[in-house]
Amino acid sequence: MAIKNPRKWRFTWEAQSHSPTLKLFVFDSHTHTNTSNQCQNLEVNLNLPKHHVSITWVQQQDLQNQISLLVPIPKVLIDSESPVSYRALADHIEVKLVLLLPVDHPIVASSDSVLRLTQIADSHVSTPLLMDSDIKKLSLKKEGVHFYCRNCSTKLTKTPIRNFVEMPSVNWQEAADNWFGACCCSFGGISEKLVTRYANCYTCVTGTCLLNCTTVTLFKDDLVGCNFPAWDGGRKCHAGLASAVEDVTCGSTLDPGIIYRKTAGCDDQNELVHDFCGKLSFMGNKDENFIVSQQFDVNEKETNGDSLFCTLPVSGLSENVASAPGCCVHATHEIQDHVGEGCTPTLSALYQKTERNTADQISFRNGFLGNIFMARSYNLSKDIEWIEFLCPCCLTFLGAYPSSTSDAPIDGGVRLFKCYISTCLPIGGSDDIFRKYTLERMFTNQLLESAKDELSFRTLIRDLKTKSPMLQIVLLNPNAWCCTGYCSGMDSTTGPIPKLDLQPIIKVLFSDCGNNSESQSRILDDWQTKNLADDVFMLKRQIEELIKLLVSAKDTLPPSYTSIEDFCLSCSQR
Repeated sequence: MAIKNPRKWRFTWEAQSHSPTLKLFVFDSHTHTNTSNQCQNLEVNLNLPKHHVSITWVQQQDLQNQISLLVPIPKVLIDSESPVSYRALADHIEVKLVLLLPVDHPIVASSDSVLRLTQIADSHVSTPLLMDSDIKKLSLKKEGVHFYCRNCSTKLTKTPIRNFVEMPSVNWQEAADNWFGACCCSFGGISEKLVTRYANCYTCVTGTCLLNCTTVTLFKDDLVGCNFPAWDGGRKCHAGLASAVEDVTCGSTLDPGIIYRKTAGCDDQNELVHDFCGKLSFMGNKDENFIVSQQFDVNEKETNGDSLFCTLPVSGLSENVASAPGCCVHATHEIQDHVGEGCTPTLSALYQKTERNTADQISFRNGFLGNIFMARSYNLSKDIEWIEFLCPCCLTFLGAYPSSTSDAPIDGGVRLFKCYISTCLPIGGSDDIFRKYTLERMFTNQLLESAKDELSFRTLIRDLKTKSPMLQIVLLNPNAWCCTGYCSGMDSTTGPIPKLDLQPIIKVLFSDCGNNSESQSRILDDWQTKNLADDVFMLKRQIEELIKLLVSAKDTLPPSYTSIEDFCLSCSQR
């Protein structure tokens, strides 16, 4: 007798990298049947011409209760001469097939690509998420690109975006310090200048889209229906010499009161001192060939806001400035270059350049070019709050932007996550460049990248706002393959058995710790320290969505497989 409700029986195919074995799990997804006791006279037959496996057994020694199931076979190279092994365990039936080659073997991949030439398949599911591919495809659209809400298809941009710039890696500032040094003398000044200039190169401007592996950053004025308050940035001129004199440009008139003097100093560094008498003093090292003493008044009433200005005279600068040794006089050298061009440098221009480096933005600089999807502690600041950005039509969560004293973005940019937006209509169509992005795949790719770079297979994910732990992740297998579905009966009239493709996944252990007590949170902190777990921060909304995805994926395996101590076994698509 055929089974009355075959769809309550679920199957999952699973393969491991470099292993020529394909494993099948069949289990009751509704009542958790004890298959070891109730499945008698178990038989499993492989039918390669029809691409399925038939499983039959007699329930409780009653010949009238014979159960028969059909399970489709995924596209793999099966060794038909090897025997099929199977057994009934506590809560599932396990079947093992021998493969000619592992599923990730290059020959298998090439043969699969050849077979797909005659098939129409949604191959983007297993396509890797590559930044180079996104940049090329977006740049090829000469007419520009509009961005749309994936939920309601609302157009998010006022005009087409035509300029696309790839963001650098998250450790760009560390690379500058490692190359030039981070000390206050010698090459330390060059490192600071490089970092400042580099950050300014990626300022959000109208018509330009900044891309990284998970987000696109658009200027706030390019977005439809979004009115942000004007940001004053707490306009204060914190002028350090390294960035101050370096960026002086032409304009305005002299106002005596600044003393530039080269004096002895053990650190060979420049100082810009603003004394209480209304004078600015430039202090450097003493050199016998360099004696400059110029004074200019600085109007105290005009040292706030855009009215801050002062200038340097042409006559007081000697040619010997250029030959002064050490990089700490490089700024003075640049002043001479400006003066030699016949213009008058001003601190008004200096202020305009360093305006972006006010207290709020300096604290934000480390995260300015970072990846807010999974941020590290060195990308965060207690002075910066990340505010969620919602679709103006359906109020769906789309991204976030950094703010400090007001609700306006500090750098003028709004980060939109690729998994929530589309590049064309219809949503998810063949021309949609971001159709392959999902929250699950973005998270998996970032997790694998972290495991590769940081050599850490344990991760503690915290709420970006409260910094409290919400999710523990332990990476078990970064290269596995899986597909799942529901069985059909022998007399099924639902049509031909569907063809399956194994999808690349990672296997993880996870623990939802969002509702932990304070003492439990301290235990998690100890676990993170003891195991050198990677500490990352995400928006709470996305963490909760990830937990739901992991819980749902947990149901693709038998219950006896999904619980290991305080963790649950699950998987996530690559």
